[in-house]
Amino acid sequence: MVVLSVPAEVTVILLDIEGTTTPIAFVKDILFPYIKENVKEYLQTHWEEEECQEDVGLLRRQAEEDSHLEGAVPIPAVSDNGAADLQQVIQAVVDNVCWQMSLDRKTTALKQLQGHIWRAAFTAGRMKAEFFEDVVPAVRKWREAGMKVYIYSSGSVEAQKLLFGHSTEGDILELFDGHFDTKIGHKVESESYRKIADSIGCSTNNILFLTDVTLEASAAEEADVHVAVVVRPGNAGLTDDEKTYYSLITSFSELDLPASP
Repeated sequence: MVVLSVPAEVTVILLDIEGTTTPIAFVKDILFPYIKENVKEYLQTHWEEEECQEDVGLLRRQAEEDSHLEGAVPIPAVSDNGAADLQQVIQAVVDNVCWQMSLDRKTTALKQLQGHIWRAAFTAGRMKAEFFEDVVPAVRKWREAGMKVYIYSSGSVEAQKLLFGHSTEGDILELFDGHFDTKIGHKVESESYRKIADSIGCSTNNILFLTDVTLEASAAEEADVHVAVVVRPGNAGLTDDEKTYYSLITSFSELDLPASP
């Protein structure tokens, strides 16, 4: 087994989710298709609720901003024409969501509605998050060794907590010291990692970041964060230069922690 020695100054492990702790297949084949298959039923069930109306309002404003884009789907306001008109509006929201997802857009409006649909699914027991089998044992081991463990993902903190709170391993939220999303900054910007270090109360070189995306790894390195690139089934391939340059692991069990002082 390849062993990667973790530098002695590292006290914090920062984890990406998709492709690092969770198979990309779970996200692409289960999470996102669930939205497309259930968004209409969700809207019909929750339409009168304030949260749902806020979600639709955000999507409508986003649709107005997108009106110049090819294929953009407008979302009309509900008039007083009764149920048939309401169904037309709901269908417009469904079509807009599917259009945005087909372009892999990451608008706040789309992410917010997706998060609420997933929350309903997880809390009803219709879905459980899947993690690679090495993840939970490794995180437990790191914590026992005195490490702090944080999550940094482009998915919202609320969505992250849903995954770890409703997993095939049970509720494992207590294994993590905190969560970060793109509100602190984008993952390909080095400043984001400095802000995370400030928030945790450590130096950037006290952090080891594990990700499958080399653009994120490069940004973290610019901020003097230690990095290892995680190679998992289904992840994007690496170039020969990337394979040579970065420290690679295929399992969290390949990390060799510094001996306790």
